[in-house]
This record gives sequence, structure tokens and C-alpha cells, in this order.
Amino acid sequence: QVQLVESGGKLVQAGGSLRLSCAASGRTFNTYVMGWFRQAPGKEREFVAAISWTGRITYYADSMKGRFTISRDNAKNTVYLQMNSLKPEDTAVYYCATSPLSVAGTREYEYDYWGQGTQVTVSS
Repeated sequence: QVQLVESGGKLVQAGGSLRLSCAASGRTFNTYVMGWFRQAPGKEREFVAAISWTGRITYYADSMKGRFTISRDNAKNTVYLQMNSLKPEDTAVYYCATSPLSVAGTREYEYDYWGQGTQVTVSS
């Protein structure tokens, strides 16, 4: 059984930084694409970032480029999302997900397992 557990979300002031973690189990972690999505109140879930199984290829949503960095440690079965220069509009529940694709995907349907999410709140 695949399990993804996110952590690291909390209340932070605008301009601050956070690092989210997602610990994976139940799948051969180092052969799967990992992604981060987020869902703000009253909005649809949106793509944030994705990383190939080697970690060499990353994709970001345009609004996150230059501020967010996705990385992974296959030895620890963990994927990270470093978020800098946070804005109030970054407030959302952040989800990690795993995909069986060979290339990083940006669409929800490309991911087959999801975590429960971690809340990030950015105050102005």
C-alpha cells in the first residue's frame, strides 16, 4: 500500500520561507515521478512542481518559478518543496503525489496516489 505523508506546513509571515516534506512508502520511490499540488479555499487544486525520478528534471508552475524549489532524496524516500518569498496568495493545503509516468506530469490525472495534505498559511 502506497502512503504519502506531508509535513512542514504552518503559519508564516509574507516574505518568509518554509520547507515541506513528503515521506513515501509502499512503492519503489526512486523510480517514480513526484509532484506537489495545492488547493486554496474556494479554488480548484493546482499544479505546483514536479520532479523526475532521478531528480534531474523539474517542472514548475509559472507563478512559483524562482520562488519554489522541488528536490528529492531517494535514499530517504522523501520529496521536498522549499518555498521562499511567500505571499498571502500561497495560502493553501499542499499535497504531494506520486506518478507512474516516466516524465514529470503537471496534470492531476497523471498521479495515482496522494497524501492528505499540509496547511500553509501566509499572513500579510
